[in-house]
Amino acid sequence: MSIFEYNGSALVAMVGKNCFAIASDRRLGVQLQTIATDFQRIYRIHDKLFIGLSGLATDAQTLYQRLVFRHKLYQLREERDMKPETFASLVSAILYEKRFGPYFCQPVIAGLGEEDKPFICTMDSIGAKELAKDFVVAGTASESLYGACEAMFKPDMEAEELFETISQALLSSVDRDCLSGWGGHVYVVTPTEVKERILKGRMD
Repeated sequence: MSIFEYNGSALVAMVGKNCFAIASDRRLGVQLQTIATDFQRIYRIHDKLFIGLSGLATDAQTLYQRLVFRHKLYQLREERDMKPETFASLVSAILYEKRFGPYFCQPVIAGLGEEDKPFICTMDSIGAKELAKDFVVAGTASESLYGACEAMFKPDMEAEELFETISQALLSSVDRDCLSGWGGHVYVVTPTEVKERILKGRMD
């Protein structure tokens, strides 16, 4: 078993019309044993920027603490919030400087940039960015998430339809992966509001 599969995870971010959604499962396991069913994988950097961290849970929490520290320094120096593109470059640099002993994480970054244009990207554990215009996935359920998102995604969805689409994609995908699941956690972000919802899923 790969170290990335040790805790299990499913992460997906999707773009809509001037909005985006990011969703994750809620299971924390040690291989096949479930430890917690309310584990947080998606973190808010500021109101228009979120990061999801799949992979090894301990590394994800450590990396998140470093990112919060760096973002707070940026806010103090620049007196503004970081743009999603800038933040993606920061995450990439932090991961790459640890490339010989990496954080075992696959981040998914989603945010609203200039003129509320949605930005999503993912990267591997050493910071190689992959940008997308529709959706990005990460975690142990990524293969089935690719299939579900490919089938369900359509461009320029409004916030409510985007929520429905990402939720169905997540729930149907984690049923195909025994290392992730146990409900879902979805954020839908528009220029004016952030909606957070908890999904109920199969409890096995």
